[in-house]
Amino acid sequence: MQGRFLEVMGMNDRGVCFITGASSGLGMGLAVKLAREGYAVGVSARRGSLLEAVALQIREAGGRAGVYPCDVAERDQVLEAIRRCEGELGAVDLLVANAGLSVNTRVDSFDVDAVERVIRINLLGAVYATEGVLPGMLRRGRGHLVAVSSLAGFAGLPMSAAYSASKGGMINFFESLRIDLRGSGVDVTVISPGFVRTPMTDHNRHAMPFLMDLEPAVEEMARAIRKRKKSLAFPRPLAMVVWGARILPRPLYDRIAGRVDRSKTPTV
Repeated sequence: MQGRFLEVMGMNDRGVCFITGASSGLGMGLAVKLAREGYAVGVSARRGSLLEAVALQIREAGGRAGVYPCDVAERDQVLEAIRRCEGELGAVDLLVANAGLSVNTRVDSFDVDAVERVIRINLLGAVYATEGVLPGMLRRGRGHLVAVSSLAGFAGLPMSAAYSASKGGMINFFESLRIDLRGSGVDVTVISPGFVRTPMTDHNRHAMPFLMDLEPAVEEMARAIRKRKKSLAFPRPLAMVVWGARILPRPLYDRIAGRVDRSKTPTV
């Protein structure tokens, strides 16, 4: 039965999806989910062996998948991976810019190289992927750009200057594109998850309110993609708290946020 899910659902021609950061976590979950919904999926990340396992899972279930390893921080690698994907699977109709990295940003041992690495992966990696697919989408008059950001992009979090900056930049970049692309046939969806049980959050030692398991989080994201929603921030209770923090007077926000244990990293 599993090997026939596309035939059972009658959805085998949704087009081609290219996903960055697809070797684990949300990216892997979305790759399998979108393949199940009828997309041919190009999976991309640095770890080729893990991508092969994801692609095998999709193929064994009756889907189409291609493996395109690259480091999203390297523009030429991203463009080449997309070129190969389009050459093998077809023109990309859906881009899911999901690759992400989080590291502590400490003021007592300020590491500019680490900050630059986070911004290159989280923000510029998404920009490079957009460069690879957007011209073709505009020529065809259709397409969908999906940016997987984070609730951490809504406000500066302790010990997370690089991560919050990269995710905030990602939100604003794709929101601007969404406005500029009106009427072009290319839609933009910005997704900002909270805490999801993935390898990225497994190392967290702090409390993770409203922590979601991977499967329901992927389902929520896939639904937003399916409906081409402009934005999604979830889970709703945590998103409301974070939105509320945006309108707090800054001295009050600084006092509240400053109570976070500096030995722990609030990665979302």
